[in-house]
Amino acid sequence: MVKQIAIDGNRINDIASFYQEINRVFMVGESWMIGPSLDAFNDLLFGGYGALQGAQSVDLLWHNMDHSRKALGYQTTREYYLDKLSPGSPYNKKLFEEKLVALESGRGETYFDAIMTIIADHPTVRVIGQ
Repeated sequence: MVKQIAIDGNRINDIASFYQEINRVFMVGESWMIGPSLDAFNDLLFGGYGALQGAQSVDLLWHNMDHSRKALGYQTTREYYLDKLSPGSPYNKKLFEEKLVALESGRGETYFDAIMTIIADHPTVRVIGQ
């Protein structure tokens, strides 16, 4: 049986609000929340807790998806990469420099694209954009 889970794309205006919405919807019944990390989002989709506990497959109804796509688009992604490159940042500078160059040249993926790539790696999760 397919479980339906809906997120409201109008609640997503930046990276922080993406994770707020994901936690609001997916972490129902849990006493903890996932942090703002693509790795954490990927781990969440493996299931085992929250709204995905016991689900064999999921239809993710993404209402107002175009709003989310724009909110997590080029500018937000560029700011995200620049933050990772800031002095004192513990992140892999070479990796984020390459990602920034690719983004600015029109070849790189946005944060929204990265989210969709992660979801695509989970064959039990199907996105239905609305």
